[in-house]
Amino acid sequence: NSKLRHVEKDVLIPQIMRDRAKERCSDKVQAFTKCCQETGFLMVVKCRRENTALKDCLVGYYSDPLFYEECKTEYLKQREEYRATGIKKKRQKVTSNV
Repeated sequence: NSKLRHVEKDVLIPQIMRDRAKERCSDKVQAFTKCCQETGFLMVVKCRRENTALKDCLVGYYSDPLFYEECKTEYLKQREEYRATGIKKKRQKVTSNV
């Protein structure tokens, strides 16, 4: 049964999308994080370029229908495994300040 509940479409799949997009944009995440660490409270002004690059990268993935389908397929696979085994797979946390 691959029918999705509201919480799956609006919360669980988008969470997978955010995690995977952060992984795929990791170079931009690192550049933004480094800039913020180096500039302190002036980061709003000084890290604008890094922030824009990061946002553009993430939004590119969030708005890609193929990426959504990829993440939906991953979610359905995890859900199927959980239903078969009763063991919930731990989500990997991406370590960053984003």
